[in-house]
Amino acid sequence: MINIICEVSKYLIILFMVLYTIKCFSILASKNENEKRKKLNKQIVYVFIIHFLCYLTMYLRMQQVKIIIFYGVQIFVAVFYMLIYHSIYKESSRLLTNNSAFMLLIGYIILTRLNFNLAVKQFILATVGLFLSAFIPWIMLKWKRMKDYGTAYGIIGLFMLLTVFIPHVGVEIYGSRNWIKLGPISMQPMELVKIFFVFFVASMLVKVNTFGDLVVNAIISAAFMGVLVLEKDLGAAVIFYITYVCMVYLATSRPIFFFGGISLGAGAVILGYTLFKNSLFRHVMVRVLAWKDPFAHINDSGYQLSQSLFAIGTGGYMGSGLTTGKANTIPVSESDFVFSAICEELGVIFGLALILVFVSVFLSFVNVAMKSRSPFLKYISFGFGMIYIVQALLNIGGVTKFIPSTGVTLPLVSYGVSSVLSTLIIFGIVQGVYVISIKEAIKNEKERLKAAGQTFDAGGSIPPKRQRTRQEQ
Repeated sequence: MINIICEVSKYLIILFMVLYTIKCFSILASKNENEKRKKLNKQIVYVFIIHFLCYLTMYLRMQQVKIIIFYGVQIFVAVFYMLIYHSIYKESSRLLTNNSAFMLLIGYIILTRLNFNLAVKQFILATVGLFLSAFIPWIMLKWKRMKDYGTAYGIIGLFMLLTVFIPHVGVEIYGSRNWIKLGPISMQPMELVKIFFVFFVASMLVKVNTFGDLVVNAIISAAFMGVLVLEKDLGAAVIFYITYVCMVYLATSRPIFFFGGISLGAGAVILGYTLFKNSLFRHVMVRVLAWKDPFAHINDSGYQLSQSLFAIGTGGYMGSGLTTGKANTIPVSESDFVFSAICEELGVIFGLALILVFVSVFLSFVNVAMKSRSPFLKYISFGFGMIYIVQALLNIGGVTKFIPSTGVTLPLVSYGVSSVLSTLIIFGIVQGVYVISIKEAIKNEKERLKAAGQTFDAGGSIPPKRQRTRQEQ
């Protein structure tokens, strides 16, 4: 009987995952607010069904009461958070809240399967991060001069990056010196620095009046990437560089900056590969060789990638089912290679749908950016969208042999306290941009109606003529 329930649950999980993914895109395309609200309600129901079926399967297979308790605590926190958050920020985006809750819950599921203690640790710290990030929209509404501190953002960001070079504080892991350790606490400064970096670039782009101003901005931005290269954290350097190029293109609308930036970046990669492949970036060369032919190096450098490909292939389209695969044989499966574990036990279809969810979140970020009238808020929302999608694609590309592994995490899904915290802050900032945009739209509508001698709806709703400006994204 248990096998039948687990097998049926496996297919239902895939079905509801597909339905959830479809809703992500249909909500973005929906024009009617009532229709959108219904889709959002269905979407969160799908999330809880997937979550329930996954934990039911794990409990039936493992017969551990702690799994039921952990499941119940997760549901309580998720429901409580969403109810409180949307009662305080009535103009906030439910789609962003649904997606962040969905990815956190998927992360808890796979971590529970791989390492229960890590799952509990991630849950506790992510819950703290959720409630701390809930204050961000309020801070953004009160702090009107965010765009005026570009220099401070740059200095703080560079200082945080340089902390990895402090003796007895900076730690080298897997060939990259990109960690700091303070007593029992370990973290990657880069995860928080990327927030300061986007704020710095956005504030500087707002003030750019001449080509010279843009050059100065580029030089300071290059300093961030230079430090990351010295740390041998090339994955982070790629994220920062692509984000910078795209933000400049958004601000200037000149294709020469986009194509010129991409060409310059490609040239730098080729030059660095030629000059430093056997010295500064020797660990990168090991990853490149493993990427070219992992099975030829299956007993050493190619072992991790080989196991990743075996896992994805073994799981197939439908997956082997939670707890029935061998995801633990993949080194670092709880963080860098979590996508492989997901594909093995939940299926390639589930993995493909998860990729589309990441794409839909990126589109939501871009949509929020395009609705903002403030150039600064537009730039930061778009910049965080680029940070988010590039990091996700680098992680997935590395574990599927599309590109060499870069060692970055899958946002909100992989185990990693600093990664989860920074991503929750990013979601909080984008929510803040959205709330500000909606409040400005309501204010402008009130002023327009007042000038026309009409009255604004006492309930705070926007009249039918302007209903479309208050769509939930």
